[in-house]
Amino acid sequence: MFFKKKEVKIVSPVKGRLISIKDVPDMTFSEEMVGKGVAIIPEGNEIYSPVDGKITTVFITGHAVGITTKEGVDLLIHIGMDTVNLKGEGFEVKVEDGKHVKAGDLLIVADFEGIKAKGYTLETPIIVCNPDDFKNITYSAPGDVEQGDEIMKIQI
Repeated sequence: MFFKKKEVKIVSPVKGRLISIKDVPDMTFSEEMVGKGVAIIPEGNEIYSPVDGKITTVFITGHAVGITTKEGVDLLIHIGMDTVNLKGEGFEVKVEDGKHVKAGDLLIVADFEGIKAKGYTLETPIIVCNPDDFKNITYSAPGDVEQGDEIMKIQI
């Protein structure tokens, strides 16, 4: 008898370049204090849901959103570094707390050119905040990704 491994696939929320979380210029993320994951240097301005799940947190500043899958994976998408300091400028939130989303649903529209012009970097971590709850997390190799490409796989 064969048992299929239970997995949750995380897809890229935006087109861009996938990098190691260790290459993010913020120790909170690069040293995995928030959790384990990857980051993307985005090329598009639209951030889409990387999973099916429920929106658990939309930061009032629009720079980050939390999603929980039905399997219990708690994800954080944090757009750019130190962008909380923009106090919402450059972010247009398209979802609200408690809303159920599907992978590929639009979450946030970000003015990345405006954000860069103000001196912020665009590295966007996608973090599993509760990695110890799962057997294994694997990451796709760094490089160019399209929105919807698999970037992580979590074994339940």
